Amino acid sequence: ARHIRLPTPHFAKPKRHRRSGPARMDPTDQSPEEVYSVWALPPEPVRDRLRGLMAGLRAAHGGPPFEPHATVVGAVRMRRPAAIQALRAAAAAADVAPYTARVTGVARGDFFYQCVYLLLEPTPEVIHTSDHFCAHFGFQRSTPYMPHVSLLYGDLTDEEKEAARKKVEEMDSEISGLQFEISELALYRTDTEDKSLESWELVEVCHLGKK
Repeated sequence: ARHIRLPTPHFAKPKRHRRSGPARMDPTDQSPEEVYSVWALPPEPVRDRLRGLMAGLRAAHGGPPFEPHATVVGAVRMRRPAAIQALRAAAAAADVAPYTARVTGVARGDFFYQCVYLLLEPTPEVIHTSDHFCAHFGFQRSTPYMPHVSLLYGDLTDEEKEAARKKVEEMDSEISGLQFEISELALYRTDTEDKSLESWELVEVCHLGKK
């Protein structure tokens, strides 16, 4: 069984945006600070494949629905105009481009937002894209970056998580080794206190490689 024990990740504790960062806010903006994340979106055929796995896991173990994604920038607290500005500025840079993601296995974690997930190979392109966008958002990780695509959110026992992990391999025996291109990144409002995810909201999508 693959059981990866991680320290409490950045996703669990939204950080405040540094006012001196690239997406410095207009002091006249009075919009509220909210929690935002940047997600890498698989192409639609892959998303459909992953949605099928996610639906099968929710049918067996419960949990809220969410779009398949790999987190690029963890939960950071800032105002919406600054978040949109940071996303657009990061995507417009010359040194970011579409890249390939590869699934290396199915794993289970130790908390709600990393219950059962697909591990992604931490290639230089994967790491660079996250580092690049984190810099624009003024986000500093408290733990090393572990690229992954969550399939199930939930507070399950170790036995339940292992059963869910095995179910993924049974439902799709060829999921490990799956490769797909990432060319879209999305800004989401993601209040991590809301485990129903009902308040989570897609704000904007950017396309890598389109300058």
